[in-house]
Amino acid sequence: MQRTTRKVGLTPIGQELLARAPALLDELDDLLGSVSEASQGLTGQLRISAPVTFGEIYITGLISRFTALHPGICVDLRLTDSYVDLAADGFDLAFRIGEPEVNTLKARKLGEINSCLVASPHYLANYGTPLVPDDLRSHLCIVDTNRRDYSKWTFYRGETPITFTPQRHLLVNSARIARDWAMDGRGIALCPDFVLYEALHQGRLVELLGNYTMKTHPISVVYLAGNVVPRKVRALIDFAVDDFQQVR
Repeated sequence: MQRTTRKVGLTPIGQELLARAPALLDELDDLLGSVSEASQGLTGQLRISAPVTFGEIYITGLISRFTALHPGICVDLRLTDSYVDLAADGFDLAFRIGEPEVNTLKARKLGEINSCLVASPHYLANYGTPLVPDDLRSHLCIVDTNRRDYSKWTFYRGETPITFTPQRHLLVNSARIARDWAMDGRGIALCPDFVLYEALHQGRLVELLGNYTMKTHPISVVYLAGNVVPRKVRALIDFAVDDFQQVR
């Protein structure tokens, strides 16, 4: 403190201490929590957000495996394809497909999601098999509007992009339904790979234009940027990184 006959104020060192005090107290709380959790196991609630289809297919299983190891954790999982503000909506972390925000969030990359063009054998027998992107002009296209770039399908042959605007025979905001319509022979669909594994393995769908590639999309787990990350959040993030490599 700095005192004069008229007032009492903080010295420069005192001002610096005041500015850093909240972060130091947070670190102390986290340290005390870690000591408690180390002796008692992880406890408390985790609020998590994930995209609907990816969440149903993968994240629900991940949460089940994680809570089997940490029964003291209560998970509140919210599946939505709408953008979630972690700070404003009170979430601890979120799983995101696509490039994560870099300013307000930290991210751990889990892997990549590929896009596949597929159709049923029945559809191809009736309408023929496209061999190049331009052949798609004569086909019925099923469009998943959850894709950020759903109005255009971009293929690559080497480094050269080839953009096709699908004739929108059917549109839906669900990769699962787009896949199901393709299996029913309703057209050609562009879907993320994680909804296709079983259908491709069973022969209910056929992958098309295999000589071309498409842009991959990162899948990441994001959390609030700060000096202190709660131990239960760190534990789930580390578990997700390892689990994704094994399951994928």
